[in-house]
Amino acid sequence: MSSAVPPTRTQAGDGDPPRRRFVFPSALTVLVLVTLAVWLLAFLIPPGVYDRDADGAPVQGTYHRVDSGLSFLDRLNDLFLAPVNGLYGIRDEDGVVGPDLAGELYGAAGVFLYVLAIGAFITMVFATGALNHGIERLAHRLRDRSSLLIVAIMLVFAVLGTVSGFAEETLGFYGLIVPLMLALGYDRMTALGVTVLGAGVGVLTSTVNPFATGVASSAADISLGDGIVLRFVMWLVLTSVTVGHVLRYARRVRRNPQRSLSGFLPGDRELAAESRREVPPLHGTERAVLATMVLVFAFMIFAVVPWSAALTGDADAVPYGFELGWYFPQLAAMFLVAAVLVGVIARMGEQRVSETVVRGAADFVAPALVVVLARGVTVIMNNSRITDTVLHGVEGVVEGTSSGIFAILVFVVNLPLAFLIPSTSGHATLAMPIIAPLADFAGVSRAVAVTAWQASSGIMNLWVPTSAVIMGGCALAKVGYNRYVRFVLPLLGLLFLLICLFLAAGAAFT
Repeated sequence: MSSAVPPTRTQAGDGDPPRRRFVFPSALTVLVLVTLAVWLLAFLIPPGVYDRDADGAPVQGTYHRVDSGLSFLDRLNDLFLAPVNGLYGIRDEDGVVGPDLAGELYGAAGVFLYVLAIGAFITMVFATGALNHGIERLAHRLRDRSSLLIVAIMLVFAVLGTVSGFAEETLGFYGLIVPLMLALGYDRMTALGVTVLGAGVGVLTSTVNPFATGVASSAADISLGDGIVLRFVMWLVLTSVTVGHVLRYARRVRRNPQRSLSGFLPGDRELAAESRREVPPLHGTERAVLATMVLVFAFMIFAVVPWSAALTGDADAVPYGFELGWYFPQLAAMFLVAAVLVGVIARMGEQRVSETVVRGAADFVAPALVVVLARGVTVIMNNSRITDTVLHGVEGVVEGTSSGIFAILVFVVNLPLAFLIPSTSGHATLAMPIIAPLADFAGVSRAVAVTAWQASSGIMNLWVPTSAVIMGGCALAKVGYNRYVRFVLPLLGLLFLLICLFLAAGAAFT
């Protein structure tokens, strides 16, 4: 008689169905659920409004209850048309948003096209191979100066992150950076830190990142360049701290490999030998493409910065004659033209240029739709007249707080939202319509509120398991997520404290 026990679920044979692993829903799915939840809550939250000033901003202390005047069919129609209104809904003189009304544009059509345009440009640059080759060439030339190499790669990624939201694109560089770090005596955790933290701290301190600063500034109804001085100083300091954290760990592992948090896999040394191969120099076309990319982003910064306000410290200063004051329509047009220009410089041919522009726009439809769905949520709140009620409720919580405390509260309160909605665009579009008027009530610049919001989104996206950049990076570097969290936790604590200090100072001096 056999003493074997019946197979358990874990002992079952190959014929048993595999266990289903929970996968966090996408940002689009989360926003659909948020839309339904807000629509249902609109039946329970009493409608109310603030009086508005000449600029349309709510006047503190004037909140009062009103009748929404909506029937059940009206509410159902708002739910059905939420994505359409989120794209090109028009707000009439009564404050109602609909696709066939007369008034000002309330939908996110401008941001939608801007995201597609910059997607076309970024895809075109990658299609030329110039950026990949440039970073590979940089890594090869500095391979014998390992500390300088780490600093250089992280700075390149941090610059790309702060101006263009460079994050998911880092996933294509692990095949280069992992063997290179191993060849230099470091471990896989070093390679992961160089890549994910270099770009991540850039996104955290976004100066003109269209997917964070751009969308949030649009939702807050301010210029993309407002607050750029504070964000640039934050970029300098927080990037230096992050690079220092990775360097300190890398040197420790190089001196004593036993202190590695990730360990070494069989074959790491053999794989590392591949990184010593000779990398051909950049040819003229690649240099021209990289120069064009740098010039485009530099011109974007020049075009959006309110130079008179930035240089004088007076938000109401008269603009200088050379200021362009560009906004999303002009920027979208610029990136479309720049995408074609890069294709022409790279001699890609008419057919390939057209295909790449279309493919680039298509690749960025998902984040663009996130903006549209999130704006659709605000339309439901607007038409139900509950936006001001929510604002009034939060006003009571922050009333009496100092400007510095308010800025820190905006940062802290948005941390859990950033966990649930890892899409910076969707998070910004949902949160800023409430945060921006609150900043007015607290006497804090809306630009500081935008900076506080994006810092919360950025710091969460350095570690949350809902981020494809983090989980994909861990998988490609073959580092356990639990080990990565252990590596990054001390840095997160230091960044948290520094962000709070910067926000308090920014609120006090702007």
